[in-house]
Amino acid sequence: MVNGRSKGSAFERQTSKLLEAELGIVFKRDLEQYRASDHGDLIADDPDFPFIIECKRYASGTGCRPNWWAQACNAAEAVGKLPCVIYKYDRRDIRCVINMTAIYRSCGCDHTNARLVEMDIESLCYIIREIMAHEQGY
Repeated sequence: MVNGRSKGSAFERQTSKLLEAELGIVFKRDLEQYRASDHGDLIADDPDFPFIIECKRYASGTGCRPNWWAQACNAAEAVGKLPCVIYKYDRRDIRCVINMTAIYRSCGCDHTNARLVEMDIESLCYIIREIMAHEQGY
């Protein structure tokens, strides 16, 4: 039998390494997530990082579950960041879910839109780089 908590924490570490390799930003697991609600799974060492990241790893399923998105939204709202769910089902690629507000921010626009967009992790990293560049004035 697979221990769900260890499977989840291994996926958080894997995601952290992938994001660090793509973005050059160090991430650590937020251990407060086990003690208090409204915490994401990963914390960036860069305070300008625009997302709160919720990681999910399950054996089977399809798409981002509504309760995962709600959890990410609650955590993001608590710290004034954008929500992001990164998930993986067995024998499937990693998928990332954000809302259209993040896409608008990556273009330098100030517009709110709650529609969700799903993408691979490389596309997410592109959007993150664009948001950070626009917000730092590059």
